[in-house]
Amino acid sequence: MVQSLDFLTPVVNDPYGFGRIAAANSLSDIYAVGGDPYTAMNIVCFPSKEQPLSVLKEILRGGLEAIKEAGAIMCGGHSVEDREIKYGLSVTGSLAPGRYASNSGIRPGDRLLLTKPLGTGVLATAIKAEWPGALDLEGELVSWAGKLNKGACRVIQELELQGATDITGFGLGGHSLEMARAAGLAIELWSDRVPVLASARELAGMGILPEGSYANKHYCSSLVHLGNGVDDLLVDLIFDAQTSGGLLLAVPQDRLGQARELLESLGETAAEVGRVLDLDQAGLHIL
Repeated sequence: MVQSLDFLTPVVNDPYGFGRIAAANSLSDIYAVGGDPYTAMNIVCFPSKEQPLSVLKEILRGGLEAIKEAGAIMCGGHSVEDREIKYGLSVTGSLAPGRYASNSGIRPGDRLLLTKPLGTGVLATAIKAEWPGALDLEGELVSWAGKLNKGACRVIQELELQGATDITGFGLGGHSLEMARAAGLAIELWSDRVPVLASARELAGMGILPEGSYANKHYCSSLVHLGNGVDDLLVDLIFDAQTSGGLLLAVPQDRLGQARELLESLGETAAEVGRVLDLDQAGLHIL
């Protein structure tokens, strides 16, 4: 049995889309270890005296659709009065004994596959700032952040992968470094191979970045080594604070082709973005 709890404040204006994203984000913690979500309970903070209950209904509808898609059962939850809307799930999942992935399970020589492009943190920041074209950005954000990591989890299960994590608030850089430190190894990321949403790249180039991205970059700086000529903009995006990002899968090199083929057959992104190095000092190398 595996259990997790997570919730968010709104990242889009559409209540249904927000509910979908928050639920997908909560489910990802179960998928990241190779588990199958079994039950889910709502966690809701809502200003019922200031917002119509129709808004809450749409948030819960978005969450329920994601839960159903995951094959899990909604079995209640808890709500409180709060001036700031918050929504998420407590999720219970199951997995086969001894067959799970963790962020400490990486091994030297493993190749790293990323299953969603980066940039959702940038999009959320632009939406909150009411940037021109925010409605189109909302649709793109819901499309990616609301997408379940169910397919990526299947790869963990079928190939019995031991190393994986979901990419959320610490960004690809922060979560990669977390894996490296947990295993006492080093990770090398290839910045030019990291998939980035085109709209997010454009916005980041204009300085639209979440505050959390700067915090991530600063916090990790002492253990990050940059190669010569690495694009500063790509480094910023590597530390972009993601909302319901993809999974980062550590795949033994002899199973890399099989993993990519399975991901692609499931309609998932299968970007090879780096490798695990056997170095004396754990750290993150961005080339």
